[in-house]
Amino acid sequence: MHVYFLLVLCVLFWSANFVIGRFVAGAIEPWELAFFRWLGVFIVTLPFLLLHVNKIWSALKNHFGILVLLSALGIAAFNTLLYIGLQKTTATNALLINSSIPIIILFLSFIILKTTITARQIVGIVLSTLGVVFLVLKGDVSSLLSLSFNQGDFWVIASSLCWASYSVLVKFRPSSLSSFEFFITTVSLGVLMLLPFYVAQGYTLEREVMIVTNHSWVIAYVVLVTSILCYYLWHKGIAHIGADKTGQFTHLMPLFGSFLAYIFLGERLEWYHLGGIVLIGGGIYLCLFVKKKITVHL
Repeated sequence: MHVYFLLVLCVLFWSANFVIGRFVAGAIEPWELAFFRWLGVFIVTLPFLLLHVNKIWSALKNHFGILVLLSALGIAAFNTLLYIGLQKTTATNALLINSSIPIIILFLSFIILKTTITARQIVGIVLSTLGVVFLVLKGDVSSLLSLSFNQGDFWVIASSLCWASYSVLVKFRPSSLSSFEFFITTVSLGVLMLLPFYVAQGYTLEREVMIVTNHSWVIAYVVLVTSILCYYLWHKGIAHIGADKTGQFTHLMPLFGSFLAYIFLGERLEWYHLGGIVLIGGGIYLCLFVKKKITVHL
């Protein structure tokens, strides 16, 4: 049961990251935020990397392909694509697209891992997805007809596909590496992948020093909490209950985001938040706690 609590904490901390992102919007560009985030994680974990360098080097030689793929999906691409997308699309569109992650994880788990899909899982995911839609649209489902999509949405879609793929393929990470050794390996590779894109932006040293100085608390949060702590909690969930069930917790993000925005940004809580709570909570309950299984063969 404790793993469910840890996953709830993970999504809560990720939701706070969205609120922070809205707070610093326009002050830090996507490439800067992504690079500073993972460079900070690399610096913090560098002593551990040096302690385990021989073991990590051996894993890189024997499993180079899967480690590069997981680094590209989970470190270099996921957050960067999301940050870029959020510069070009609305929060409503981004949250609706983000709600597809559990569905993508369930589908990829079936295709790649041959995971059994049960009727209650399908019903639970559909129910909680409806809860996200209801919450994001503020109870006015008819406003779906007026939604317009733009270039930024494709970046968010790509980001969601990256994270769903990473969550499923992490099953194939080298068993010779512990969870933390695997994490610092993928972070190191991810920073190397981001570096040329970051340099290509042509930022000046004076600008970067000013940004780091003025937003040190933001960078500290995304490094220590959103990256190191949350990645540990997410991987712990996948290891204990599988990627398909872990992915379901993503639907809590807009719910937590609403409450955090209420507390820190002064936004109001409305009646539709209660409707979202009921649908999302009911969907997660069906997926995780209802024991009767009816297998669905696709």
